[in-house]
Amino acid sequence: MKSKAIFDLRLQAGDKVFIASPSGAIDSNYIDGAKCILESWGLCVQIGKSASDKYGRFGGTQDQRIADLQQALDDADNKAILCSRGGYGIVQIVDKIDFSKFQEHPKWLLGFSDVTVLHNAIGKLGIPSLHCIMAKHLSELDPSSDPVIKLKDVLLGNLPAYRLQASSLNRQGIATGKLIGGNLSVFMGLRGTKYDLDFSGAILFLEEISEQPYHIDRMMQNLRISGALSQLAGLVVGQFTDCPEDAQMMKTVHEIILDSVADYGYPVCFDFPAGHVDYNLPLVLGATVFLEVSVENVELKYI
Repeated sequence: MKSKAIFDLRLQAGDKVFIASPSGAIDSNYIDGAKCILESWGLCVQIGKSASDKYGRFGGTQDQRIADLQQALDDADNKAILCSRGGYGIVQIVDKIDFSKFQEHPKWLLGFSDVTVLHNAIGKLGIPSLHCIMAKHLSELDPSSDPVIKLKDVLLGNLPAYRLQASSLNRQGIATGKLIGGNLSVFMGLRGTKYDLDFSGAILFLEEISEQPYHIDRMMQNLRISGALSQLAGLVVGQFTDCPEDAQMMKTVHEIILDSVADYGYPVCFDFPAGHVDYNLPLVLGATVFLEVSVENVELKYI
C-alpha cells in the first residue's frame, strides 16, 4: 500500500478516537491516562462500554469485546481505534467480527502484541494499521518521548524515516516491500487460517516476549520449512524481551533467527526499537517501505 493510502487516514483536530479492550483486562487508570494524552492532541475520545471490564484475564466476555470492537469499526465518524492493551483473546473473536463497514470507512487501528491478530485481519483488506504503544505507555511515558511524539506524527500524517545504528549481526542489502508481521507467536497462531500473512515480496517485522529459545527456533523453522522465509524481500527483527538465552541451544536467540534465513540473500536488521519495551517506535504495517542495511546504519522509510 502506497503512502497516499496512509495519508488518507490522517487525523485532524476534533476527530474521534475510540478506545476498546478486545484482548486482556486493563486498569481503567491507564485508559483515563491515554484519553488525556489523546485529548491534549485535540482529538475527541470515546471509551467503549466494556473497555474497563474484567472477565478472568480478558477485557470482558467475548460478546462484550465483540460489541465494543464492532461499534468502533462500524462508526463512520470514528477515525482511529486504540486497543487499550494486548495480552490474549482477540483470536477468540476475530472471525466473529464484520469488517464490511470498516472497509467503507477505513480508520487507524493502533496496538501491538495480541493486536497482531487484528493487524493481520486488516492487512488482508489492504488497509494499513499501526504497530505502536497502547494505553499504559501513553499514560506513563513522557509526552515528549519519541514513541509518543512519533505516534502523534503518524496519526497526523507525518510519516517518520528511521535511521539507526547497525548491529554487528545485521546482513547488508537494500529492499523494498510491504511491511508485515508483529508478535511472532501471535502471527504463528494464525498460520493456516484465512488471517495468515502473505509473505511474498514482503519485509517481515517480528518481535517477542517471554519465549524460550527452542520455542523461537520451532517457529522460525516452521517459517523456513513452509517456504515463507524464502519469499521475503527483507527481515526486521525487533525486541525479544525477557527471552532468556539457552546455552544448550548452542546459539543465541539472534543467531537462531539469522541461521533460519542463512540460505537467502536479503537484508536483515536486528534490534529495531519496537516491541515489548518502553522505547517502542511506531511502524505502519501494510505500508510499502524502503529498507537499507549498511555497515554503519539501518534506514527504514515509507515510499
